[in-house]
Amino acid sequence: MLEGNGVETETIVHEEPASAAARPEPLITLRGVSQSFKTRKGDLQAVDNVDLSVGPGEVLCLVGESGCGKTTTARMAAGLARPSAGLVEYQGRDIWSMSKREFTDYRKSVQYVHQDPYASLNPIRDIHRTLATPLKKHGVAKGRKDGWQQAAKLLEQVDLSPAESYLPKFPHQLSGGQRQRVAVARALSLNPKLIIADEATSMLDVSIRIGMLNMLGRLRDDLGVGFLFITHDLAIAKYFGWHGRIAVMYLGRVVEFGPTPQVINDPQHPYTKALLDAVPEPDPDLTRTKKAGGGLRSSEIPSLADLPSGCSFHPRCPLFEADTCDVLRPELETVATDREVSCHVVGGASPLHVPRARSGGGE
Repeated sequence: MLEGNGVETETIVHEEPASAAARPEPLITLRGVSQSFKTRKGDLQAVDNVDLSVGPGEVLCLVGESGCGKTTTARMAAGLARPSAGLVEYQGRDIWSMSKREFTDYRKSVQYVHQDPYASLNPIRDIHRTLATPLKKHGVAKGRKDGWQQAAKLLEQVDLSPAESYLPKFPHQLSGGQRQRVAVARALSLNPKLIIADEATSMLDVSIRIGMLNMLGRLRDDLGVGFLFITHDLAIAKYFGWHGRIAVMYLGRVVEFGPTPQVINDPQHPYTKALLDAVPEPDPDLTRTKKAGGGLRSSEIPSLADLPSGCSFHPRCPLFEADTCDVLRPELETVATDREVSCHVVGGASPLHVPRARSGGGE
């Protein structure tokens, strides 16, 4: 069954993701990373004690509402922002203790695709120069002819062909989907091991999102590239990251984590359930079974500058328990195999309620 944006919404039978024991060593590991910003009203905690990791060829979807800290987390993973606390490691090395040469190699290996294809490309550079410039700067291409040929191959990798018809064009001569494919081609130019895609399909017409997602999936399979895929849409996360994992963020903290099929088909945290209820259903019978507003007590999202006491989700939570949820802040805890949830009610009710080992990298 297809959703309004062309994304399948029925339960799909796939093989389960690899177990934690079978996963390769992570490329990027975030260990207790936090990011705060100084404002006139004091420090604003945008990301708070997040542990995540992504390995070669893996997909980790970071999901949540706008303003929850997804992009800030991605920027720290990409080395574009330094965390206020915690460590960002690339292949086991703290990126902020690397030498200049090591840091350059890391930045070449971890590439970023921004949300807005209209702003991420230089409007006064044609597509040839956009792709050839990093190739020449890092010694991958020798001369204009070689740069042209390699740029053409990159365009063909992202399904823009014949490449010769796109290379002389400027960004304003391309559609939004074509621009985003050029942005992906640029990310591929230095043979990265990990691509961070920050809402890479959210500004595209719904009719072309599936083509973009399929292209990214093919690159993942053919090139073995890992993805940190950021989206606010769980339907998109389900389609692209079915064989990977999902981390659900709320106001700077991860509140649920696990393999995508388990999180989608059996959500534990009430916030995850609300996000799934927000996915439009083409079947009227299914739509009628959903609770208005996802069953939340309030639609208002608290400000990061004035977070509620205890669990930050408690003012909206349908499972709210007084004198617990509004007093104590829950930590991520193991509730089942490969599943972690930050919730007093869900975690406390589980027979497998085990405190999470904070020394790990999200595994």
